Amino acid sequence: MSAARPLTALRAIAVTATLPLLLTACGYGSEAKKEDDKAANTAADAGKKLSASEVRIGYFPNLTHATALVGLQEGLIEKELNGTKIKPQSFNAGPSEIEALNGGSLDIGFIGPSPSINGYVKSKGSNLRIISGSASGGVKLVVNPDKIKTLDDLKGKKIATPQKGNTQDVAFLNWISEKGWKVDPESGKGDVSVVRTDNKVTPDAFKQGSIDGAWVPEPTASKLVSDGGSVLLDETSLWPDKKFVITNIIVSQKFLKEHPDVVEAVLRGTVKTNEWIHANQDKAKASANARLEAEGGKPLDAKVIDPAWPGIAITDDPLAATLKTQSEWAVKAKLIEEPDLTGIYDLTLLNKVLKAAGKPEVSDAGLGAK
Repeated sequence: MSAARPLTALRAIAVTATLPLLLTACGYGSEAKKEDDKAANTAADAGKKLSASEVRIGYFPNLTHATALVGLQEGLIEKELNGTKIKPQSFNAGPSEIEALNGGSLDIGFIGPSPSINGYVKSKGSNLRIISGSASGGVKLVVNPDKIKTLDDLKGKKIATPQKGNTQDVAFLNWISEKGWKVDPESGKGDVSVVRTDNKVTPDAFKQGSIDGAWVPEPTASKLVSDGGSVLLDETSLWPDKKFVITNIIVSQKFLKEHPDVVEAVLRGTVKTNEWIHANQDKAKASANARLEAEGGKPLDAKVIDPAWPGIAITDDPLAATLKTQSEWAVKAKLIEEPDLTGIYDLTLLNKVLKAAGKPEVSDAGLGAK
């Protein structure tokens, strides 16, 4: 399984990745001919029109969706589509994106693991597949330091999560449970008051004192810090190898069946986007911010985006084993019934793209389509 690594630590990968290209350029005889033929075939394939005139791609205006933000802003995904138009759609919550996918108004989406699980289970495995990873990490517990100084101080306090049953909500409920505290998962009432609050509203609620902290993704976490909050816990510290999936790429099964060439082209674009992000940290951060500005009309302040960006690890690997764990947490919290996730992944096209790019294949942790 390929490792997700912090964004700031991945610049060296871009340098080492160029070495095979340099060595190939110095090849002779039959080996050089093979490489020339391969390049010619790739160029010929790249010139082919694809089977769909457009592809509708959904994502959130979050830094944890950096692959989408940068890939669209820089045209790196569109470049692989040979004339197939991208119709981007921005969402603020996982359920609405799943609804769009299930309703046929969205083809491919960047989304968190919990909505992926919920959408797969509710459709009895008929409507979506996870086809790639996109990001790991980027989630923090930020608190009012005047009210909360230690993790034990959370008892009796009001802590926000973005939405009932969303990825951060499930993680926080599990953390509460492991502390031995009790919270009703439906109402959020208990030893800690879990206040489900839209990420757009959370910073104002924090400043007004109606919440004492929040378990949230970036850039909301860093917005709270800029408003006087303190990071009490980084969720990566709770995971083995400090990795967990925060963003997947999903596809409508109907679209995957009818237009696999388009799906493959999008994945070529996301893999190349991730390479570009790793190799161009400052440019990628600026690009993501430009896309956020286009979405919301205002870029993130440097005091928000600068600390937020390094905490997100961009990866092609879906980190499937961690999705399985998140599913177990949701069951434990009684938010969902025990699901059968067999078939939720189809990494065939991703692994084809990775192999062609000379990268290691990734695992579905036994949850692939049979």
